[in-house]
Amino acid sequence: MNYRPQHVLKYCPKCGDGRFVFDGFRAFKCGACQFHFFINSAAAVAGILINDEGELLLTVRAFEPQKGCLDLPGGFVDPLETAELALMREIKEELNLDVVSLTYLTSSFNEYIFSEYSVYTTDLGFVCVVDNWDALKVADDVSGFVFSKVDAIDFDKIGSESMKQLVRAYQYTFTK
Repeated sequence: MNYRPQHVLKYCPKCGDGRFVFDGFRAFKCGACQFHFFINSAAAVAGILINDEGELLLTVRAFEPQKGCLDLPGGFVDPLETAELALMREIKEELNLDVVSLTYLTSSFNEYIFSEYSVYTTDLGFVCVVDNWDALKVADDVSGFVFSKVDAIDFDKIGSESMKQLVRAYQYTFTK
Protein backbone atom coordinates (compact mmCIF):
# COMPACT_ATOMS: atom_id res chain seq x y z
CA MET A 1 0.00 0.00 0.00
CA ASN A 2 1.21 3.50 -0.76
CA TYR A 3 1.41 5.80 2.26
CA ARG A 4 2.01 9.04 0.43
CA PRO A 5 -0.49 11.86 1.08
CA GLN A 6 -2.18 11.64 -2.31
CA HIS A 7 -3.16 8.03 -1.52
CA VAL A 8 -4.20 8.62 2.11
CA LEU A 9 -5.91 12.01 2.26
CA LYS A 10 -9.41 11.81 0.83
CA TYR A 11 -11.38 14.64 2.46
CA CYS A 12 -10.84 18.35 2.97
CA PRO A 13 -9.62 19.00 6.55
CA LYS A 14 -11.51 22.31 6.61
CA CYS A 15 -15.01 21.39 5.37
CA GLY A 16 -14.89 17.57 5.04
CA ASP A 17 -15.85 17.52 1.37
CA GLY A 18 -14.63 14.63 -0.80
CA ARG A 19 -13.65 16.87 -3.72
CA PHE A 20 -10.17 17.17 -2.29
CA VAL A 21 -7.94 17.10 -5.38
CA PHE A 22 -4.19 16.51 -5.42
CA ASP A 23 -2.22 18.69 -7.86
CA GLY A 24 0.27 15.92 -8.65
CA PHE A 25 3.13 17.60 -6.85
CA ARG A 26 2.67 18.88 -3.29
CA ALA A 27 -0.76 20.39 -2.69
CA PHE A 28 -4.45 19.63 -2.49
CA LYS A 29 -7.33 21.97 -3.27
CA CYS A 30 -10.89 21.50 -2.10
CA GLY A 31 -13.52 21.75 -4.82
CA ALA A 32 -16.12 22.89 -2.30
CA CYS A 33 -14.48 25.54 -0.10
CA GLN A 34 -11.31 26.22 -2.17
CA PHE A 35 -9.05 25.43 0.81
CA HIS A 36 -5.42 24.82 -0.20
CA PHE A 37 -3.53 22.18 1.75
CA PHE A 38 0.21 21.95 1.15
CA ILE A 39 2.41 18.93 1.85
CA ASN A 40 5.44 20.46 3.54
CA SER A 41 8.53 19.06 5.12
CA ALA A 42 8.67 19.26 8.92
CA ALA A 43 11.82 20.61 10.53
CA ALA A 44 13.76 18.12 12.63
CA VAL A 45 17.14 18.33 14.35
CA ALA A 46 19.93 15.87 15.09
CA GLY A 47 23.04 16.20 17.19
CA ILE A 48 26.55 14.93 16.62
CA LEU A 49 27.99 14.46 20.13
CA ILE A 50 31.62 13.42 20.45
CA ASN A 51 32.99 12.31 23.83
CA ASP A 52 36.48 12.99 25.21
CA GLU A 53 37.78 9.80 23.53
CA GLY A 54 36.66 11.01 20.10
CA GLU A 55 33.71 8.62 19.90
CA LEU A 56 30.31 9.46 18.43
CA LEU A 57 27.25 8.91 20.62
CA LEU A 58 24.51 6.98 18.81
CA THR A 59 21.14 6.35 20.42
CA VAL A 60 18.94 3.27 20.11
CA ARG A 61 15.37 3.97 18.99
CA ALA A 62 12.77 2.80 21.50
CA PHE A 63 9.77 3.03 19.14
CA GLU A 64 8.79 2.71 15.50
CA PRO A 65 9.72 3.76 12.98
CA GLN A 66 13.03 1.87 13.00
CA LYS A 67 12.70 0.58 16.57
CA GLY A 68 16.00 -0.89 17.76
CA CYS A 69 18.09 0.85 15.11
CA LEU A 70 20.83 3.33 15.83
CA ASP A 71 20.07 7.02 15.47
CA LEU A 72 21.37 10.45 16.37
CA PRO A 73 19.76 12.23 19.30
CA GLY A 74 17.18 14.80 18.27
CA GLY A 75 13.63 15.17 17.07
CA PHE A 76 11.04 17.54 15.70
CA VAL A 77 11.18 21.31 16.04
CA ASP A 78 8.04 22.44 17.86
CA PRO A 79 5.94 25.32 16.48
CA LEU A 80 7.51 28.70 17.32
CA GLU A 81 10.78 27.05 18.44
CA THR A 82 14.21 27.56 16.87
CA ALA A 83 16.19 24.59 15.61
CA GLU A 84 18.90 25.28 18.18
CA LEU A 85 16.50 25.37 21.13
CA ALA A 86 14.74 22.25 19.82
CA LEU A 87 18.00 20.31 19.73
CA MET A 88 18.98 21.46 23.21
CA ARG A 89 15.53 20.40 24.48
CA GLU A 90 15.63 17.03 22.70
CA ILE A 91 19.11 16.15 24.00
CA LYS A 92 18.02 17.04 27.52
CA GLU A 93 14.83 14.96 27.19
CA GLU A 94 16.50 11.94 25.60
CA LEU A 95 19.90 11.87 27.30
CA ASN A 96 19.73 14.24 30.29
CA LEU A 97 22.66 16.21 28.86
CA ASP A 98 22.99 19.98 28.69
CA VAL A 99 24.30 21.39 25.41
CA VAL A 100 26.68 24.32 25.94
CA SER A 101 27.40 25.01 22.28
CA LEU A 102 26.33 23.84 18.88
CA THR A 103 27.45 24.49 15.33
CA TYR A 104 25.40 23.86 12.21
CA LEU A 105 26.84 21.06 10.06
CA THR A 106 24.44 20.31 7.17
CA SER A 107 20.92 19.20 6.34
CA SER A 108 19.36 16.13 4.79
CA PHE A 109 15.86 15.18 3.67
CA ASN A 110 13.96 12.18 4.98
CA GLU A 111 10.73 10.29 4.38
CA TYR A 112 9.40 7.60 6.68
CA ILE A 113 6.11 5.89 7.43
CA PHE A 114 4.32 6.70 10.69
CA SER A 115 0.73 5.64 11.38
CA GLU A 116 0.45 4.44 7.77
CA TYR A 117 1.31 7.91 6.44
CA SER A 118 4.45 9.31 4.81
CA VAL A 119 6.16 11.90 6.98
CA TYR A 120 8.63 14.24 5.28
CA THR A 121 11.34 15.98 7.25
CA THR A 122 14.26 18.28 6.66
CA ASP A 123 16.82 17.10 9.18
CA LEU A 124 19.23 19.81 10.38
CA GLY A 125 22.48 18.41 11.76
CA PHE A 126 24.53 20.18 14.42
CA VAL A 127 27.81 19.36 16.13
CA CYS A 128 27.16 19.75 19.86
CA VAL A 129 29.30 20.14 22.95
CA VAL A 130 27.82 19.07 26.28
CA ASP A 131 28.89 20.38 29.65
CA ASN A 132 29.17 17.06 31.49
CA TRP A 133 28.89 13.44 30.39
CA ASP A 134 28.31 12.22 33.97
CA ALA A 135 24.57 12.96 33.79
CA LEU A 136 24.05 10.73 30.70
CA LYS A 137 20.95 8.56 31.04
CA VAL A 138 18.35 7.50 28.48
CA ALA A 139 14.71 8.55 28.55
CA ASP A 140 11.86 9.62 26.26
CA ASP A 141 12.03 7.69 22.97
CA VAL A 142 15.56 6.34 23.46
CA SER A 143 16.13 2.84 24.85
CA GLY A 144 19.92 2.86 24.91
CA PHE A 145 23.10 4.32 23.47
CA VAL A 146 26.48 3.28 22.14
CA PHE A 147 29.72 5.10 21.51
CA SER A 148 31.57 4.37 18.28
CA LYS A 149 34.85 5.54 16.88
CA VAL A 150 33.95 7.93 14.08
CA ASP A 151 35.94 5.96 11.50
CA ALA A 152 34.44 2.60 12.57
CA ILE A 153 30.69 3.29 12.46
CA ASP A 154 28.52 0.42 11.23
CA PHE A 155 26.19 2.31 8.90
CA ASP A 156 24.04 -0.81 8.41
CA LYS A 157 22.82 -0.40 12.00
CA ILE A 158 21.72 3.22 11.53
CA GLY A 159 18.03 3.16 10.56
CA SER A 160 17.57 6.41 8.68
CA GLU A 161 19.32 7.38 5.46
CA SER A 162 19.27 11.02 6.52
CA MET A 163 21.11 10.20 9.77
CA LYS A 164 23.70 8.24 7.79
CA GLN A 165 24.19 11.30 5.59
CA LEU A 166 24.65 13.58 8.61
CA VAL A 167 27.26 11.23 10.11
CA ARG A 168 29.06 11.00 6.77
CA ALA A 169 29.08 14.80 6.53
CA TYR A 170 30.71 14.92 9.96
CA GLN A 171 33.29 12.31 8.92
CA TYR A 172 34.09 14.21 5.75
CA THR A 173 34.31 17.60 7.47
CA PHE A 174 36.13 16.71 10.69
CA THR A 175 38.17 13.55 10.14
CA LYS A 176 40.19 14.26 7.00
